[in-house]
Amino acid sequence: MLSLASVLPKFPVVMGMFGMGETLGPQLMAEIGNIERFERKQSLVAFAGVDAPAYQSGTFESQKRHISKRGSPRLPKTFFQVMNTILQHAPADDPVYQFLDRKRAEGKHYYVYMTAGANKFLRIYYGTVKAYLRQLDC
Repeated sequence: MLSLASVLPKFPVVMGMFGMGETLGPQLMAEIGNIERFERKQSLVAFAGVDAPAYQSGTFESQKRHISKRGSPRLPKTFFQVMNTILQHAPADDPVYQFLDRKRAEGKHYYVYMTAGANKFLRIYYGTVKAYLRQLDC
């Protein structure tokens, strides 16, 4: 997978992100595919299945929501592996680690802060890769 992914234009920027290795980087790029097909970062987050969709009816609005089951069934597992890597290595200057650490300090449940961290990582991934691809087009 690494040799196949290395020919993609986004390869250097994705592999430069913390938590990406020879296995997780190509796996993530393969699961997400072409980033250009997503108009907004929210579309990519929904595709990955790490968003919590609204649950409301009339005047009722739920306070406890679960992640959606739409999109790729393998992406949430990949993100949990990336979040575990980030937590194990604890890079103090990484914004995703700072976010995860803050949520842990707030006393959030493991599944809650891991999903929120995956959501944040994915938004950073989207912005970084889109900016890099735009730069290549110029």
